[in-house]
Amino acid sequence: MTTPFPKDFLWGGAVAANQLEGAYNTDGKGLSVQDVMPHGITTPRTEGPTEDNLKLIGIDFYNRYKEDVKLFAEMGFKVFRTSIAWSRIFPKGDELEPNEKGLQFYDDLFDECHKYGIEPLVTISHYETPLHLSKTYDGWVNRKMIEFYERYVTVLFNRFKGKVKYWLTFNEINSILEEPFMSGGIYTPKDQLSKQDLYQAIHHELVASALAVKLGHEIMPEAKIGCMVLSMPTYPLTPNPDDVVAAMHAEQRNDIFADIHARGYYPKYINR
Repeated sequence: MTTPFPKDFLWGGAVAANQLEGAYNTDGKGLSVQDVMPHGITTPRTEGPTEDNLKLIGIDFYNRYKEDVKLFAEMGFKVFRTSIAWSRIFPKGDELEPNEKGLQFYDDLFDECHKYGIEPLVTISHYETPLHLSKTYDGWVNRKMIEFYERYVTVLFNRFKGKVKYWLTFNEINSILEEPFMSGGIYTPKDQLSKQDLYQAIHHELVASALAVKLGHEIMPEAKIGCMVLSMPTYPLTPNPDDVVAAMHAEQRNDIFADIHARGYYPKYINR
């Protein structure tokens, strides 16, 4: 006997704003770290946007989202995971007031999703820290990022409550270990970044994530708010105890992010 999926099971797909929106400088949007990463993590970042950066255009979702959402509905989507471009809401990241045209775009997008019975699942920060915050503050190394992120999420929650019930605070938050610029907006070159600064940046992101959950439940009691952790299982090369212990330590580097989100404190293994 088979057990069917529940009727309210959310089937769907996932994208990120930087992957498909394009319109990188439209309606007041500022630059993000993605706008100077023309080939992702495979080549060095550039000083500014370059023609070989296909993300600047994407699939023109910013202008064609209505026909794309209609296609999602034809595919039977019940949920659409996307992200909000932080620099579309706060172009530099440290302003006091948001960009209304950016907010209106997402208002319209979420309305279009609901028109077809599709639930939006929104990632708040998906590999696109505003470039100004990266260059000026060295991204999440700086504790002031918590303040900027708090202002950003507060605007989102107040604006989209009633339209968005499912939220993720960060995409693949543990990827900062391997890609500090793309994931954490850290402008210091990876080979010059100290372990102290890297883990300080991680702590700031974890504090911001917890603060967002707290604020979100205060503003939207019905909301479901989590975080996205990149799964990178590590297996020992051999049964040699040294290999087994090395694999365990590699796993723990990622496990801390889930542990801290779920339990609210640093596990003993990372304190050591």
